[in-house]
Amino acid sequence: MTDLAQERRLVTPIPGPKSQELLARKTAAVPSGVGVTLPVFVTRAGGGVLQDVDGNSLIDFGSGIAVTSVGNSAEAVVRRASAQLADFTHTCFMVTPYEGYVEVAEALNELTPGDHEKRTALFNSGAEAVENAVKIARAYTKRQAVVVFDHGYHGRTNLTMALTAKNMPYKHSFGPFAPEVYRMPLAYPYRWLTGPENCAQEAAAQAIDMITKQVGAENVAAIVIEPIQGEGGFIEPAKGFLPKLAEFARENGIVFVADEIQTGFCRTGQWFACEDEGIVPDLITTAKGIAGGLPLAAVTGRAEIMDAAHAGGLGGTYGGNPVACAGALGAIETMKEQDLNAKARRIGEIMLGRLRGMQEKFEIIGEVRGRGAMIAIELVEPGSKTPNAAATAAVAKACHAEGLVVLTCGTYGNVLRFLPPLVIGEDLLNEGLDIIEGALARL
Repeated sequence: MTDLAQERRLVTPIPGPKSQELLARKTAAVPSGVGVTLPVFVTRAGGGVLQDVDGNSLIDFGSGIAVTSVGNSAEAVVRRASAQLADFTHTCFMVTPYEGYVEVAEALNELTPGDHEKRTALFNSGAEAVENAVKIARAYTKRQAVVVFDHGYHGRTNLTMALTAKNMPYKHSFGPFAPEVYRMPLAYPYRWLTGPENCAQEAAAQAIDMITKQVGAENVAAIVIEPIQGEGGFIEPAKGFLPKLAEFARENGIVFVADEIQTGFCRTGQWFACEDEGIVPDLITTAKGIAGGLPLAAVTGRAEIMDAAHAGGLGGTYGGNPVACAGALGAIETMKEQDLNAKARRIGEIMLGRLRGMQEKFEIIGEVRGRGAMIAIELVEPGSKTPNAAATAAVAKACHAEGLVVLTCGTYGNVLRFLPPLVIGEDLLNEGLDIIEGALARL
């Protein structure tokens, strides 16, 4: 990574001719259901840039959807994973175990909120982690119902599609879905009808009333929620909402699950986003930023809950793969040594300052929100709160053409989300923000 120039450089239109050739090959070989946001084929990446087959160097505001927080080729990740590759690639932890898995579990038990005794089980993906959290909660409580929230995203497997709120593209035509899933209102300050000041109290009261009346608290195994929603639009629930839900769960023997798959590992300027309001979840699911780009996920939680599943009830062939575990230990080493929580907070200061300045200039920006390096703008029809998906797509397209990788999200498709690597240089960060401002100005 060190010799990869940290600069934006465009030598062809985006995508360039070699990327277009590869796109044609992708179209012929890969089903159309596997979409691509920006068809530039990457050859090298690191720091805050992606280099493609045509020699273009793009600024990265996506981090592989919050995965490469330590960069795409962090020294400690490469060093540790390479050493592990040379020793052995796999044995299956459930057949003949190895120390790396235990080391990762110990690190997560220490890093996650709360000083109670904990256990960690490792898996491959965020969806797997969420499914296993639900399995563990059901085994512990001997209950079945799972409560989730409007705009929530929890994965693409059958159970997690049921937990996910958005139909297109995640659920459409893929049913029937798993039963005993109940969706509640979320405290979405920008769109709360009686105003953001009433949002936390009213949304919590509504959710608790619906759980009590429609499901029965005594039937609920788990409440599963993202402390800041990811795909749903980077919605930060109104302050006070999460503590009320956690308190309700505690009073009723419900397992409170924080889905920190997108928010975890320094992304919001803290190790985990639920720390912001002092939430100590019973179970916490992690993935994405956990292993510097290698596939790994985890469920960490209270020992008595985690131990509720019978012997052999948790696992999977690749769960806690030794190379991925080595990558995770390298990622955690990098986060600590480079104080990536402080870096994330600094990114948030710069981005929020610049984007709020743009909001004053451009009426199309309805809201600027987020924490740390998890920042978004919601675009609306000027003079209203009507979602403006067309403008969002146009801004993203304009940014891509200029060599800036940005992502969209939100139930209404009207949110631009920014997830730069936590190791990005401030010059690249500001250059990316200049491109965004230019794209908004040209609408």
